[in-house]
Amino acid sequence: MFTPELTKSPPRTEIGQMSRILLVEDEDLIRDMLVLSLEAEGYTIATATDGRTALTLLQNAETALGEFPFDLVILDLMLPQINGLDICRLLRHQGNPVPILILSAKGSETDRVLGLEVGADDYITKPFSMRELVARCRALLRRQRFSSLPQLAMLQFKEVILYPQECRVMVRGEEVNLSPKEFRLLELFINHPRRVWSREHLLDQVWGADFMGDSKTVDVHIRWLREKLELDPSHPQYIITVRGFGYRFG
Repeated sequence: MFTPELTKSPPRTEIGQMSRILLVEDEDLIRDMLVLSLEAEGYTIATATDGRTALTLLQNAETALGEFPFDLVILDLMLPQINGLDICRLLRHQGNPVPILILSAKGSETDRVLGLEVGADDYITKPFSMRELVARCRALLRRQRFSSLPQLAMLQFKEVILYPQECRVMVRGEEVNLSPKEFRLLELFINHPRRVWSREHLLDQVWGADFMGDSKTVDVHIRWLREKLELDPSHPQYIITVRGFGYRFG
C-alpha cells in the first residue's frame, strides 16, 4: 500500500521537537511504519485506530495550558465507527483550525476535491512515498507555525471589514465565519484590491511555496469564500474570475 523507505536525513528538530501529530489509521503495518518514520523526524505521535477514538482525542484532550494538543492530524478516510470525512467535516464545523492531511486509498479527482471541500489542507493517496508524506507534514507544520505576522487593526473594502488581530470578518454589518485559509485569502485580496492573482500565486502566498497538493484547492476555497461574501455567488461583485489569468478582488 506504500513505499516503505525510511528517511535518512537527520531529525528536523527545529520543527519536530515542538510538533505533536495525531495519526488516525486502522491498518497496523502502515500505522507502525508512519510512527517509526515520524518519530525519527522528532515529532511526538499519538495514534487512534478508529474514528470514535480519534474524535474523542480531538474534542476532549487539552494541554496543561488549555491549548489544542495536536499541531497536525493525519487522517485515513475508511475508518471503523466514524469515517474520516465526517471527522474532518465536524472539526471544521466546530471551528477547529488544526491542519489535516488526508491519507486514503481513494485517489480519484472527485475524492480529492471532496476531501478538500470538507476542510482538509492536503490529500495524499495510497500507495505513497514515506519521504513525500514526511515532506508534506513538514510543509503543513511550517505554514502553521509562521502564518502569524504583524497586522493592521482593520482592513476594509466596500462592505467587507476584516480585523486581522481578531481573525474576524464583517460583511454588510454581519459577522461571518471563515476557515483559516479563507481568512488568509480574503486578507491577501483586500490588501491588494484589483490585482489579478493566478492559482499558482495564490497557492504560493496562502498555502506556501512548498505546497504539493492540487491547485483545484484554490477554486474550492474561492467558491466557499464567495458563498460567504457575495449577495449572489453566481454573479460575484467582490471575487471576480479573470478568464485565462485567475482571480481579482473588486
